[in-house]
Amino acid sequence: MSSISDSELLEALLGAAHAAGVAAHALYRSGVAVEHKADLSPVTEADRASEVIILEHLSRLAPQIPVVAEESVAEGRTPEVGESFFLVDPLDGTKEFIHRRGDFTVNIALIRGGRPALGVVYAPVSGMLYAGDVAAAHAYRCLRRTDQSPSGPRERLHVRPVPADGLTAVVSRSHSTPETEAYLHHYTVRHRVSVGSSLKFCLVASGEADLYPRLGPTMEWDTAAGHAVLAASGGQVLAPGGEPLRYGKPQFRNSYFVAGGPLELFPLSS
Repeated sequence: MSSISDSELLEALLGAAHAAGVAAHALYRSGVAVEHKADLSPVTEADRASEVIILEHLSRLAPQIPVVAEESVAEGRTPEVGESFFLVDPLDGTKEFIHRRGDFTVNIALIRGGRPALGVVYAPVSGMLYAGDVAAAHAYRCLRRTDQSPSGPRERLHVRPVPADGLTAVVSRSHSTPETEAYLHHYTVRHRVSVGSSLKFCLVASGEADLYPRLGPTMEWDTAAGHAVLAASGGQVLAPGGEPLRYGKPQFRNSYFVAGGPLELFPLSS
């Protein structure tokens, strides 16, 4: 890692996410068979193809950094991790992919000291690419389609001030729970946005929403890249007890969490 700066590494991660997204989008258009893993969650050829591309990129960029990738873990390949490691979700929102709703993403994050340092989220169908460098407090998005079109201009992302007339809350399309509904009652919620995958973090990061509670199970690769984008834009992701959500936990499982901009986040119970 000493031979490459964080800004250079982030650029390289953008390229890896885009290449993986190109492959996933091609399979999305042509259609793929659906299988199920041991935990009964769905998986497709696109998940695996995207992960292979990302792993190839990371092995060239930073071969000394362990990579925890969803499909590899599902097949029993979980590396030992230390201070720094990558978290990869090659296709977040597989259900959205299968049902052809479009809002699936490719996610790559670098973790340092239990916290996200760099993150990239790519939505192949829309072509929107999000990136965050937490230490630099710099997050942006740009349009980079899966064809040969040039990338669009980079738009700096900032969380927005708390709206006086009520919040916009982001809720999961596939995983809403009674606990989530109870949590939202602590706020004046004027609008709700239902979307799949890590795009929920990105909506808060871009100032299009204010609050994203997740009171249900997730894995660390589901959240790390979006967390990085949100943190780099001035947002926060808190676990029960009010502490920042951390990474490198046993089996890479997350607790409940709530993500938001500058608003005061009501504490979660575990």
